[in-house]
Amino acid sequence: MRFMVLMIPGDRKNVEAGVMPDQKLISAMMKYNEDLAKAGVLLALDGLQPSSKGARIRFSGGKRIVTDGPFTEAREVIGGYWLWQVKSKAEAIEWASRCPAAEGDTLEVRQVYEMSDFGPEVERREGALADQIGKRVEENKQRTAPGTERKSR
Repeated sequence: MRFMVLMIPGDRKNVEAGVMPDQKLISAMMKYNEDLAKAGVLLALDGLQPSSKGARIRFSGGKRIVTDGPFTEAREVIGGYWLWQVKSKAEAIEWASRCPAAEGDTLEVRQVYEMSDFGPEVERREGALADQIGKRVEENKQRTAPGTERKSR
């Protein structure tokens, strides 16, 4: 079972201002992420920039309405996420309970739909897309990072 775990920061004002967490919290979070990876649970993770660097697209009446951030009317913002592969919701909750989150932070644990939940045709088509994505990831790994040189042997 896969679960997405959303970090909802309690200190929305500082998050929206782009203030980074203190070094102690960053170190604790890195250790936590390393533990998730060592256990084979971690599939992906990222922190998110403030909503001022984002946009929302609302679909209404056949139109797409784009609103640039920040989203001052939002009561909560998402500060980041993890994607985990675990055996059960209980295991996901156990891992989430170990998170070294800051005072006032909230983690939301949500099970991810699997493509098989949508039927065999969607599962087949999504499988083909996953293969394409995997190839693209491998191609990107082979590219040289800006400012670096690849040495031939």
